[in-house]
This record gives sequence, C-alpha cells and structure tokens, in this order.
Amino acid sequence: MARSNLHVGLEIGTTKVAAIIAETRSDGLLRIIGCGEAPSRGVRKGEIVDIGKITLCLNDAVSEAEEKADCEISDVVVAATGSHIESINNRGGVPIPEDRDEIEEEDVQDVEQNALGVSIPQTNVFLHTIVQRYYVDGQEGVASPLGMIGRKLEAEYHIIHGARTRIQNSLRCVQEANLEVVNVAASAVAVAGAVLDQADKDAGALVVDIGGGTTDYIMYREGTVRSSGVLAVGGDHITNDISIGLRVPTKLADKLKIESANVAPGSTSADGVLTLEDPTYSGDRIERRSLNIVVEARVREIFTLLKKRIGFERHAPFIGSVMITGGTAELKGIAELATDVFGVRARMVCARPLMGPSALFESPRFATAVGLVLYSQAVQEAMGEATIFDRVRRKIGRLIPGL
Repeated sequence: MARSNLHVGLEIGTTKVAAIIAETRSDGLLRIIGCGEAPSRGVRKGEIVDIGKITLCLNDAVSEAEEKADCEISDVVVAATGSHIESINNRGGVPIPEDRDEIEEEDVQDVEQNALGVSIPQTNVFLHTIVQRYYVDGQEGVASPLGMIGRKLEAEYHIIHGARTRIQNSLRCVQEANLEVVNVAASAVAVAGAVLDQADKDAGALVVDIGGGTTDYIMYREGTVRSSGVLAVGGDHITNDISIGLRVPTKLADKLKIESANVAPGSTSADGVLTLEDPTYSGDRIERRSLNIVVEARVREIFTLLKKRIGFERHAPFIGSVMITGGTAELKGIAELATDVFGVRARMVCARPLMGPSALFESPRFATAVGLVLYSQAVQEAMGEATIFDRVRRKIGRLIPGL
C-alpha cells in the first residue's frame, strides 16, 4: 500500500462482495474511511465458480470503497470460507535444550511446529494455528511461557485448514483485479474479532455467521477457541425453500423472507395472510403460517446440524451465549429459535463500533469485512517481531506460488 497505516478487508461472499478501508490513527485507534459493496455473481456456497464474473463484482466494490476513502489501495486481507474449511485441536511439546533452562521464542515456535505435525488432507493448507493453553513441566494455566524456567514446553492449539486450490481461486480473483493479497483469514476468525471482546470469550460463546451460501461458526470456551468450521447452507437455501414450497419467483421469495417471515417458536401457528402485489406472481395471497413453517424448518435444520457438528451439549454448561450474525441474522425471531435449539441464551450481534460510518455497525451483514480490518491491524502490530512477519509470508507463499 502507499500508506502503511491502511488496512483493507475484502469479503467475497455468495450474495455480496464487501470492501472496507480503515486507517490506524496516530493514537493507535482504527477508523473506517471507506466501504464498498456489490452484488456477488460467480460464487456458490462461498466458493468461486466463475472467476471472470466475480472479478468484475470485486472491482465494483473496491472502486466504491476507494472513492469514499479518497485513496487507492493495493494490498488486501481476504476472507476464506466454504465447506472445505475444517479445524482440529492438537497438542505439541518440545524439550528445552540442555545448555539452558529458560524458555525462548524459538521454543514457542518449535512447539507450534510440533503440533502442526497433525495429519490433514494432502490437498489442504494450514490457515491458522491458535494457541489454547501452554504447559511448562506439566504446569497448567501458563499465559505466556517466555522467560519461564522449565525443562519441557507443551501447548494445545486450534488448527484451521482448507483446500489449497479452492482458496487459490479466491486469491486469483484478487490478483486479476490488480490487488495483492497480504493475508488470508478464515471468515469465522474475522467475525469473532469483530463481534467478541475478551469477556465474551471468557464467558463462553458460539458465534454463528449465516451468510447467503454458508454458515461459518466458531466456539470459545473458557477464553479459547475450541471449534470452528463451515456448513454449506445459508440464507439462499431459505429463499429457495420459499420459492419451491410456496411456488413463488425467487426474487419475491427473498423479499418474503426478509420482510415477512418469522421463525420464533410458535410462529408456525400464526394467523392471517400476506397480500401480494407482484407482477411476477400469479396469486395474490400467501398464508403467513405457511411462510413461517417453510422458513422455520430450514433455520431450525441449520442450528440442529451445527449443534450436532460441534457436539454442543457437552460444551453447553460452559457457553454463556450464542451470537448470530451475517445477513440472515436479521430474520425475525431467529434469536428466539436459536435459544430453543441450543438451550442457551441467543442474540443477534453486529460488529463492535469503531470510528466511521455507523451503518457498518448497525447491520450484521458487515461483521466479516469489519473483522478483516481488525485482523489486519492486529497482525501488523505483531509484526514488530520478524517471526510473525515470516509466518505470514510463509502462509501466503503456500497459497500463491512464487511469492
């Protein structure tokens, strides 16, 4: 970038492309100075299926953000999503060399590399290695082992990985738009950075980001990440269910979902009808009860699939709340339905406010993009250590050959 204090987050989603430009002020605070959005074409279930189409959408979103920020950008942080994104928890350990007993940075790196010895598909690449807890000579509860005296260092990590080629397709679009990818973050990690503070993590939280084609999730228990991943189902599937179940055009089905559907427990017995004035629809009325039955069934299925995927019941006593974000989080009654399914208090959340356009923090649709600029700032602040910079370059190098 021309200005090192700029951070650009780029979300390439199933229904929209969002670009946010932020700057770090002299006092260290982050301020959003530009944002752009364009309808997404060429993406299915969070994955690229037409590079040409999505590149045009990407250009539109970036150009709008640049115009509002009154600057040109070159470097971006990109979100990775899709059902190929998986995670695993693993433990690594290394002995401290005999010629010293104090734990140093190289020991921390070595124990991380040891944990990365876990088996993942050959076609996959590591995206994140997130430390859960350290142990020094078996001592638990070590926040930072640097400088401690010990003979063995161990650590538990949450490791996120995904299919190399599918991630590369997203990055290829960015390159086609003459932009350089400086980092990649799993969407769930970005979202967590936008909507959670440390108190939320300590209390235990499940973040559910329901987009157009996917549902990204990440769960914190006792302050650390325990589970994350992606379900290949989202808001577009709800729209499709309405279209097929009620025999209405897709555009009208999406409007009904946004404006009229209610999925709160008990809504499936709602009385009344919806009067429709739409030239694409031959009928004139739809029973409110019928609409709610269709939508509630799909949303309940999403939550039930997720609950089973992460084995939520054994974690529930340690989870303070379920937080729902993403465009589909604006569906009426969704928090009440989530509470019913998970048995834990649920609520719709948006990105925590920063300086900048308030609209970005009043809608859950932009949580991922806001999270990306926060992630970018955090990585840059950590780059005072050359090892952090090297790790970022190695990660991007595995995704973009020749870097």
